[in-house]
This record gives sequence, structure tokens and C-alpha cells, in this order.
Amino acid sequence: MRILVTRRWPDAVERALSERFDVVLNESDTPLSQTELGEAMGAFDVLAPTVSDRIDTEVIAGGDRCKLIANYGVGFDHIDIAAASAKGIAVTNTPGVLTDATADLALTLILMAARRAGEGERELRAGEWSGWRPTHLIGSALKDKVLGVVGFGRIGQATAQRAHHGFGMKIAYFARGPKDEAAALDAEFCPSLPDLLAKSDFVSLHVPGGDDTANLIDTKALSAMKPGSYLINTARGGVVDHDALAQALKSGHLAGAGLDVYPQEPQVPEALLGLENVVLLPHLGSATAETREAMGMRALANIEAFAKGEPLPDPVQ
Repeated sequence: MRILVTRRWPDAVERALSERFDVVLNESDTPLSQTELGEAMGAFDVLAPTVSDRIDTEVIAGGDRCKLIANYGVGFDHIDIAAASAKGIAVTNTPGVLTDATADLALTLILMAARRAGEGERELRAGEWSGWRPTHLIGSALKDKVLGVVGFGRIGQATAQRAHHGFGMKIAYFARGPKDEAAALDAEFCPSLPDLLAKSDFVSLHVPGGDDTANLIDTKALSAMKPGSYLINTARGGVVDHDALAQALKSGHLAGAGLDVYPQEPQVPEALLGLENVVLLPHLGSATAETREAMGMRALANIEAFAKGEPLPDPVQ
């Protein structure tokens, strides 16, 4: 069984794959073109892409050999699931293993935005710091502030746990319905997104990408946010209207934002690049050695199950 791994994976995972299967690795780690991805559909039994690959209808139509798309990552909005299903191609992802790493990064962004850490480091590195003074880079404390969690799945809950137990934040959340896990956090369920946004000092996004959540945080939603609040996104870039966010940051309606994901990575919305009150990270949510290896091993488990004709551990359709 032939497998194409579209980007470099951790060494231990590449070795494990190569020991079991006929694997082609992307040694240069250069993103493949849409044409190359389409050709791979006719040359390999398994395509193992990442979020940096756009597996659209044209790619999927490129050939008939591939019967499994084993995605390296939990998000799969870069894959046309309907087109894959129509051709009888299974799609899997790697859920669960990146919960802690992503929640840690969400707290990193909350702290950086609240304490203006990005601004401070840029000032210091530019040689512009004139020394300590009482009014310099005043930020916000976290204790007793309300963290509004949009989407209360594994990562949203892990973020809330860290914020509540580690920093004394109050938790509110918006989800399809109340969650039993909220009781341990004394978390308040908000049945509507505007209600959550209006009462939150910090809003952290933890919803999947896709049509249902595209531009969920748009001009109207941003206007509903509490003046002086902060927006954090470690979910998917398409969840936020970044032009509207830039306006909210420029006007001072929002005190700050922290983003790890963008709609057309690696491009970052131009409107945000010149703003001091937004922290911009290069999609580091799962970037710990432990997590990235675990993601690869989870993808490998799906490939092995497919090779044996066994039920797939992590099907997405």
C-alpha cells in the first residue's frame, strides 16, 4: 500500500510509517501544488495531508486510486468531505491528542493580550524602552474576569479549566446545550452568542471551521462584545471577519486580540499587521514535540486500521 505524506512529520512517526508501508515523504517540506495533490490521488492508496493542503473537489477528482485521506490534525475544513464521500474515499483526523497543547496556547494568548506582552517585547527589542514607569503598558488582570468560551468541547473545557482554577476567572459558555462538565467550573451556560459576548471580558473561540461557523465573529458580533474586552482565536481563521476585527481594535472598542489561525495561511490579514494591540502567532496550537508526535501516531493508527480492513478509529464522515 502506497502512502504520500505531504509535509514533514516528526522523525519517529515517519520511521514508523516507513517500516510498515511503501511511503513517499516530502523531504523538502515544500507545500505541494494543487496539480501535484491531484496526481497523488491516482498514484497512492492513502493521502496523508495537513491543514496546509487544500484537498478540494478538483484534487479529489484527480484520480481513483486513493481510498483514504488520513489527515494530520483535528480540523478538516480544508478537505471537501462531500466530494470525498461521493467517491467512496474515507477521511480521518486526529482528535483528542492536541487538547492540552491548544488550551495552553489559548491561555498564552489571553495572557499576552491582557498584559500587552507582544507590545512590550517589540518595544524592548527596538531599543525604545526608556525604563520602568507607573503608567507604562498598563494591561488587565485576569482574576474575577469573565472568560466567555464559544464552543464547549474538549479544548474549550480544557481552556476554561486552566482559566478558572489557575487564574481565578469566571466562566461562561455558549454551546448547543448545557454541559454536565460545566458544574465543576461553576460555569454559566448562555443560550445565545450575543448574551455571552455582552458579559465576557475575554472571549475564546473553540468551534470547528466550515460553513456553519464562517465569519461567526462578524461586525455584529464584535459590536455585541463588551467595550474593552479581548478576542482569542485558536480554532479556525475563517470563524472571524478579520477586517471587522481590525476596525474594532482600531476604534478601541476591543482592548486587544490574540490570534493563532488565519483564513488563508500562511497569509495574515493585512489589516492586522500594523496593529499593536493584537498578538499574532504562526499556528502554534499543537506545536509541542509530544503533541505533534501523538498526532502522527494517531494518523498511523487510522492508516493501519484501513490496511487491515478494520473500522477506522477516527472517521469524520
